[in-house]
Amino acid sequence: MQLLLALVLGIATIVVIVLRTRLDAFVALLLAALVTGFVAGAPAGEIITSITTGFGNTLASIGIVIGLGVAIGKILEVSGAADALARKFVKLLGKGREHWAMAGTGAVVSIPVFCDSGYVIMNPLARSIARRLKGRYVTLALALGCGMTLTHHLVPPTPGPLGVAGILGTDLGALILSGLVFSVLLLPVVIAYAAWIGPKLESEINPKVREAVYAGVPAGTGAVTDGAVGSSGRGTGAGAEDVTGEPLREEDSPSALGEAPAGAKPHKVGFGLAVVPLLVPLLLIVMNTVATAIDRNAQGVLAPTDEYTPSGIAAVLSFVGNPVVALIIGIVLAVYLLLPRWTPRKRVHGWLADAAASAGLIILITGAGGALGQVLRDTGVGDELAEAVSSLSLPSVLVPFLVASLVRLAQGSGTVAMITAASVTAPLVGALGLSPLLAALACCAGSMVFSYFNDSYFWVVTRFTGLDGTAALRGWSGITTAVWLASLPLLLIASLFL
Repeated sequence: MQLLLALVLGIATIVVIVLRTRLDAFVALLLAALVTGFVAGAPAGEIITSITTGFGNTLASIGIVIGLGVAIGKILEVSGAADALARKFVKLLGKGREHWAMAGTGAVVSIPVFCDSGYVIMNPLARSIARRLKGRYVTLALALGCGMTLTHHLVPPTPGPLGVAGILGTDLGALILSGLVFSVLLLPVVIAYAAWIGPKLESEINPKVREAVYAGVPAGTGAVTDGAVGSSGRGTGAGAEDVTGEPLREEDSPSALGEAPAGAKPHKVGFGLAVVPLLVPLLLIVMNTVATAIDRNAQGVLAPTDEYTPSGIAAVLSFVGNPVVALIIGIVLAVYLLLPRWTPRKRVHGWLADAAASAGLIILITGAGGALGQVLRDTGVGDELAEAVSSLSLPSVLVPFLVASLVRLAQGSGTVAMITAASVTAPLVGALGLSPLLAALACCAGSMVFSYFNDSYFWVVTRFTGLDGTAALRGWSGITTAVWLASLPLLLIASLFL
C-alpha cells in the first residue's frame, strides 16, 4: 500500500503542478520524483542518486539524438527540402490520406529504429505536410508517433520484444510474423483515433510550435483547422509575404540563403536530394539493427541483459549505425547537400543555434521523465504490482498482459514493462497452459498502455507536437490506450488458436 500510495501521489504532484501552478513540466517531474521516493521510504541520498542516474541515462540515449534531429529539421526547413518532401508525399498519396502514410511510415521505420530517434528524424516531414495542407498537424504527428509505438512494442528486432522472446523461449520468426500481423490490424485504430482527436486539439497547439509548423499563420485565422487559407512555407521562394499579408522575416525569406553569384541558377532542392539527410541515417541505423540481431542470434545472446560483443561487420555497423553517429552524418549531409555554397557561414551557425535552443527544453523534460521512471524502478513499485497481479485468479492470457500494463503505468518504460512481465510469468507459462508465443504477445501488447508523464517518449511526442496538459493526455495518452485496448480482443482471439 505504501508503494501504491507513492505512485498515486507522484502522479498527482505532476498533474497539480502542471495544471494549477506557474511551474513547468520539468520542475513538476523532478518534484514528483522526490515525492515518490520519500513516500516509498527510500533514503534521501538514494532518491537523489536515482534522479541523477535516470536523468543521465535517458539523455545518454536520446539527448544528442534530439539535438541533432532538430538541427537536421531546421536545415530541411530553411533550404526548402522539407517543402519538397511534403509536395511529393501529398502528390503520391492523394488528398486526405496523408495520416495513413504517416502511420504506415512510422510503423516501418520503428521496426529497426528506436521510437525516439525515428520520431525526431521523421517529424519535420509531418510538419512540412501539415504546412502544405494548411492544417492537420496534430493528426499527422499522433499517427506518426503511434505507428512507431506499434512495431516498437510488437516486432523484433526491437530490444524489448527480442528480450521477451529470449526470456520465454519464443521462436523469434514466429514472434516477428505475429507482431507484424498485430501491427497491421491495429494500424486502423491509430489512424481512426488520430483523425478523430486531431481536429479537436489543433487549436491547443502551443504558440511556438504553431509558429514553427504553420510559418507564421496566427491562431484564429482558420488556416490551421479547416484548410481555408494557404501557406507559403519557409525558405522556399514562394513569395515575399506570408498568407496574412505580413512581410516574411529576413531569416524566412528566399534571400536568407545568401546572395547567389552572378549567373548562378536559383537554388532549388528536389525530392531525390531532399530525402538523403533523412534516408542515410535511417538506413545506417537499420543496417546496424539487422546486423546486430543476426550476430546476437549467431552468438546465442538474445536477452538485452546478456553480455554481447559485436563481431565482424556487426562491429563496424554498430559504430556508424549508432543513432548518434548516423545523425552526425545526417546533419553534415544536410548542411553540405541542401544549402547552396554561397550561404554565409554565420547564417548557418545561426540556424543551428536556433535549433539547439528549441531542442533544449525538450531534452530537459525528457531527462526529467527518465529520472521519475528510475525512482519508480529503484523503489520497487513496478515489481510489487507485477507480483500482486500474477497471484490473482485470471484468464491465463491476461496475466502477462496485466503485469506488463501495470509495470508500464508504474515506471514508464515499455521495454522494462514487457521484460519484467516476461520474467515474472516465465515460471508460470506451463502452469497457465500458455504457449510461449501467446505469452510473448501478451507481454508486448500490455506494455503499450497509457503513455504519460513518466515515459520519455511521451515528452518527445507531445513537445514536438506542441500539446500541453490535458491536451497531451487526450492526444498521446489516449491514442496509446486505444491501441492497448484494441490489442486485447486480438489476444483473446489468438488464444483460441495458439
